[in-house]
Amino acid sequence: MQATTSVSHPRRILVTGGAGFIGSFLIERLLARGDEVLCVDNYFTGTRKNIAHLLDHPMLEVMRHDVTFPLYVEVDQIFNLACPASPVHYQFDPVQTTKTSVHGAINMLGLAKRTKAKFFQASTSEVYGDPVVHPQTESYWGNVNPIGLRACYDEGKRCAETLCFDYHRQHKVRIKVARIFNTYGPRMHPNDGRVVSNFIVQALKGDPITLFGDGSQTRSFCYVDDLVDAFLMFMENTPDEFVGPMNLGNPGEFTIRQLAELVVELTGSKSKIEYRPLPQDDPKQRKPDISLAKGMIGWEPKVPLRDGLSRTIDYFRHVVAKG
Repeated sequence: MQATTSVSHPRRILVTGGAGFIGSFLIERLLARGDEVLCVDNYFTGTRKNIAHLLDHPMLEVMRHDVTFPLYVEVDQIFNLACPASPVHYQFDPVQTTKTSVHGAINMLGLAKRTKAKFFQASTSEVYGDPVVHPQTESYWGNVNPIGLRACYDEGKRCAETLCFDYHRQHKVRIKVARIFNTYGPRMHPNDGRVVSNFIVQALKGDPITLFGDGSQTRSFCYVDDLVDAFLMFMENTPDEFVGPMNLGNPGEFTIRQLAELVVELTGSKSKIEYRPLPQDDPKQRKPDISLAKGMIGWEPKVPLRDGLSRTIDYFRHVVAKG
């Protein structure tokens, strides 16, 4: 099954966090199939550079706006992607991070209720915390520290899911909740602290690669194009009564040390690995069970880690060269 690539008439689609890494790729796809797109971003972690090549598109409107405040527009669909997603950024202002997830969801769900728009919530694998069930299925309730350094993001997203389901049950809002696992690709913020961008930038600069813990902790990495495919297929190719949550990620599991070694190989870097203490509540393992996505929308990732990393490295070569 493939995502719908064209529409019979333009739909008005709001993308919050649209100038972010994932949001910018989603907007590209929506415009390519003929939708009218309203990109909303407060540019805390997003940047106009990510959508600069789209700014002259006649079907795109860009608005600087913080989703913790209400927004009054007319739309047919809402993709709620607004929230800093890396520890460096979401821990910079943890109160604002929680507000973005919770108040942002309330405001955007309220908009969906008023306009009868279909609503897509970008949730996260962080709702599983440091999981004791492996791989993680959607039925797993998670192992989250509600008062830890990561709780502003983890619990904020868990509350956003709660709000989605209550708006669905109480107000009949049509929702789709996706739990996104580690995603990477071009346009990642070079200083966001995420492991892929960290390792690539350090390798390209010839700096030591900082590896937290002993490197045995695992992650599963999904290339951004695969993820956007899943977004569109989930929204377009499932009945309204199927709301999720749905895991979206690549079930290929790698240790962080394997990732570091692969980045060194692909960049041709002479960087050495330096070990640092593991941060508080950092998950020891993370791997999605995507049986539901396979069964419901016929989706599974296509881009192998080596290929996706090569494309991402090419992007960061230009970023690092510009300083």
